[in-house]
Amino acid sequence: MLKLTLRPGEYIGIGEDIRVIFSGGSANNIHLLIDAPREVNIARSSAGGNQGKTPYYKEAGISDEAKREITQIIRRERRESRAGSKTAGSVADAKRQAVQK
Repeated sequence: MLKLTLRPGEYIGIGEDIRVIFSGGSANNIHLLIDAPREVNIARSSAGGNQGKTPYYKEAGISDEAKREITQIIRRERRESRAGSKTAGSVADAKRQAVQK
């Protein structure tokens, strides 16, 4: 089995006549467009009535600990960014005051 990573608008060509286009996604859903000749039968697994156990699986997500660590890093970066912009603003104010004198 081949696993691919695609960006919206990219596609996979299957033979000369079939194209599977990734058009985006949200939450746990992806949106695919399938361009194929009318003679090709295309059916989703839920439409076949064969609801047995699938050999395919959802990839494991990241741990709760990793999520907390990422959240802490993002918050720290935002605080530092805000502090840096305030410092830059006070430096600019000091320069303006020096020029005015």
